[in-house]
Amino acid sequence: MSKQQFKDYGLGEEIVKALDSLGYETPTEVQTKVIPVALENKDLVVKSQTGSGKTAAYGIPLCELVDWNENKPQALILTPTRELALQVNEDITNIGRFKRIKATALYGQSPFHVQKAELKQRTHVAVGTPGRVLDHIERGTLPLDRISYLVIDEADEMLNMGFIETVQSIIQALPSERVTMLFSATFPEDVAKLSRKYMNNPVEIEIKASGLTTATIEHAVIHVPEVNKTALLQDLFIVENPDSCIVFCRTQENVDKLFRVMADLDYPADRIHGGMEQDERIEVMNAFRRGQFRYLIATDVAARGIDITNITHVINYDIPLEKEGYVHRTGRTGRAGKTGKAFTLVTPKDGRRLAEIESYIGFAIPVVKAPSEEAVDRRREEFEKRLKIVPERKKDKREQLNQQIMKLNFNGGKKKKLRAVDFVGTIAKIEGVTADDIGIITILDNVTDVEILNGKGPLVLEIMQTTTVKRMQLKVRKGHK
Repeated sequence: MSKQQFKDYGLGEEIVKALDSLGYETPTEVQTKVIPVALENKDLVVKSQTGSGKTAAYGIPLCELVDWNENKPQALILTPTRELALQVNEDITNIGRFKRIKATALYGQSPFHVQKAELKQRTHVAVGTPGRVLDHIERGTLPLDRISYLVIDEADEMLNMGFIETVQSIIQALPSERVTMLFSATFPEDVAKLSRKYMNNPVEIEIKASGLTTATIEHAVIHVPEVNKTALLQDLFIVENPDSCIVFCRTQENVDKLFRVMADLDYPADRIHGGMEQDERIEVMNAFRRGQFRYLIATDVAARGIDITNITHVINYDIPLEKEGYVHRTGRTGRAGKTGKAFTLVTPKDGRRLAEIESYIGFAIPVVKAPSEEAVDRRREEFEKRLKIVPERKKDKREQLNQQIMKLNFNGGKKKKLRAVDFVGTIAKIEGVTADDIGIITILDNVTDVEILNGKGPLVLEIMQTTTVKRMQLKVRKGHK
């Protein structure tokens, strides 16, 4: 029997075109099971490992189902972290690119007034962290009367981070006539209670993995005294020589300390933790995704929802405090069917935590010896040679799609009584350009941003220098994406 394709789901041509552009070929198991049910507007409870492709599993049907002509948000997606909110927002935007779906990210440490202004625009999907979403609801800046879809992503992590009451307050404010989809890698009782209380006969879908971790990950424990951990880490780097590796620490202080050690060694490394500015964290993750450096030192802030398919190694420099944390950290490798390795450095005081993790995942993690001096010496030359090689920039399918898009910035907006139809009508008259080449249009008081798709941006930019919109000659320039 031939494998299911995305076009077999009866999706609109704009969604299929975007999926083709993004390099989505064959649906993953979670996508195969979730998409048809979601398209039938049924409540869903999905237990699925991180890295299984669940963002697209709910993102594709949401983009298909929302009505482009409706100005108010029709779908709300809740995520536990800002990083995940931004990434889901980007994924929804890319999947809905040719349907001109507008997604808005709502999260803390980002100016409230900017998000408020965005929500006054046509917004189809709102993606946010519980605290900031509830803030918008209480201040009346997030309209809820048209919300038909609620997605609770990484529900178990919401619980771990103490968001469950906030999530309940949000749910209680939403229209009762809606479709609710809940996704979780693990299923503690509080998450089960949430689904029983607020969902309507949900279809239950479980994507089986071997125990709680995927079969594509090779796990190992190395016993080591605390004082020898950094030296052991260096030896592991030399012997394993990973393509792309995340090293997890328990505290920001440990991340900073380890980063300084690696900087002194001239290792291609960077760091990410909650004490950094949001913009800096985003730039670090984007650079890591592009392959600009090989070692990312991180706290658990990076353990959830960061979708980078080519991480070959995860090293738990500090054993995670929560047993669930082991699943989420190691789930950064072995994604999308690829294999990966997960090493955990265990000190004498970590015995109880290791036992809890093994009980939770359902198997004893194999104990391996630290690399021998001979093995380190044998691999050192190859490792050092590789350090000198400038890494080849990795292709990101999202970037490839975005290369075909140019954002144009016009110096006129609502105060000049300009509407989206004025820009579409003018730009679509340009020879060689159609309405299909026009993406999301964002109109503020004094400026308007128009996305031009399919590589037609330079042509439109040139013509619009001397073309009026609603009999007004507007200044136009290339905007920031």
